[in-house]
Amino acid sequence: MKLYQIHTRQELPISIDKAWEFLTNPNNLKLLTPPEMEMTVLYGTERGVYPGQLIEYSVKPLPFLKTNWVTHITQVEDKKYFVDEQMYGPYATWHHKHFISEISGGTLMEDIVHYRLPLGLLGKMVQPFLVKPKLEEIFRFRESALIKKFGMYTAPSNQTTLKQDILN
Repeated sequence: MKLYQIHTRQELPISIDKAWEFLTNPNNLKLLTPPEMEMTVLYGTERGVYPGQLIEYSVKPLPFLKTNWVTHITQVEDKKYFVDEQMYGPYATWHHKHFISEISGGTLMEDIVHYRLPLGLLGKMVQPFLVKPKLEEIFRFRESALIKKFGMYTAPSNQTTLKQDILN
């Protein structure tokens, strides 16, 4: 089975402390998910991320598919990164690394997701026209939601900004 990758970057005009506090609070997942996905966090919101934490939520990744999704937080380094892996859900494999780092005037947020699809050849066939576009839409929504919440990052005049990069 093929392993696919998504790699995104976004600059936030907030401190690394504020970014970490927001991004590691499971209650904020719903704010970063398109409303049509009907996300509801069911379990695991008692505190910010920690190694061994399980987070369960109900989500509708496609109009015809509603499922529960359980993620396991496997690694955390305070104010640097955390990793979640799907234990149960719509993917055969889901491994999501969330990185943050301080940049001039804000925080750089970087996500690297590796995933495999179920259903063998059928999964491979729907990847380019169903799964990949849906994931791109989700990450665009998240970018827009973060801009709405925190504002647009403006690089100091001697800096260049990184752009979002979505790979297959």
